[in-house]
Amino acid sequence: MKLMRLGPKGQEKPAVWVNDGEAKDVSSVVRDYDHEFFASGGIEKVRAALAKGGLPSVKLGDVRIGPPLVRPYKFMAVGLNYSDHAKETKAQVPDKPIFFDKATSSINGPYDDIELPSNYQTVDYEVELAFVIGRRARRVAKSEALSHVAGYLICNDVSERTAQKHEGGQWYRAKSFDTFAPIGPYLVTADEIPDPHVLSLVCKVDGEVRQNGNTKNFIFNIPYLVEFITRNITLEPGDVITTGTPAGVGMGMDPPGYLKEGQIVELEVTGLGHQRSRLIRERG
Repeated sequence: MKLMRLGPKGQEKPAVWVNDGEAKDVSSVVRDYDHEFFASGGIEKVRAALAKGGLPSVKLGDVRIGPPLVRPYKFMAVGLNYSDHAKETKAQVPDKPIFFDKATSSINGPYDDIELPSNYQTVDYEVELAFVIGRRARRVAKSEALSHVAGYLICNDVSERTAQKHEGGQWYRAKSFDTFAPIGPYLVTADEIPDPHVLSLVCKVDGEVRQNGNTKNFIFNIPYLVEFITRNITLEPGDVITTGTPAGVGMGMDPPGYLKEGQIVELEVTGLGHQRSRLIRERG
C-alpha cells in the first residue's frame, strides 16, 4: 500500500493511493498516520478496509498532497553514509554511523514550496531514502531489524551549508529550517519494497541531473543502523530515519551549485514516487 495524507496544511486526511489520479479516503477507518496508528496495527486495519470496499474516492488532481505521516516522535538522520558523498565534501569516511536530528517542524509536503531563508544564501538539496518504524524497537539485532520497518519514503534533507559548516557545526539547526524536510508523496509499506538496498535515487535541479546514486552503496545498511541506534535509544512506532545522500550535492560542485529562487528541485527513488518543489525566497 501507499499511504498518503491529503488536504490543506494542518487539515490533511489519511488516504491510500490507487493510481496517479485517484486515492481512497480512509479517515473513517483511522484518525491519522501517527504514532498511535503504527503502534496499534493501523496498516492492517486499513488493508482490511480496502479489501471490504466502499471507501470514498478522492481525485488527486483536486487536492494538495501533504506529508504522508504526522510529526513523528523522532526524526533522525544519518550523515556521510555514502563514501562518494564523504569524498566530495572532503570528510573522512566514518567507521561508525553519524547521527543528527531534524526538527519535526521542518517537515514539508512533497510538492510544497521550499523557502530560502532571507539571512542565508547557501541552501543545498539531498535526495535520501527514509524509513519509518512500525513497532517499538529496543536492542534489535540486525537479523530482526527489517521486521520493525513499516515502510519507506523519499526525503529531501535540505541543508543550509553556511549554518552547518561555519557556525559551530550545528547540523541540527542547519537542517531544520522551516520547509527543509519535504517527505513523500507517500509512505510505501515494507511488503512492496522487498529489498531497500537496491534502489536508485535521482535529484534534478531545473531538469539537470545532479545526483544519481543507489542504496546498494550505503556504508551502513538499514539493519546495521537499526541495531546501532536501538542498542541505546528506543525507536517508537512512527519514528523516521533518513539514511544519507549520495554524491552530487551543490556544495561539492565547482563552483558550488546552491539553490536559487525560482528553481525547481525534483527527486525520485525507485518505487517511492516523485517530489517536485519550487524554491521561493522567505518573505519578512
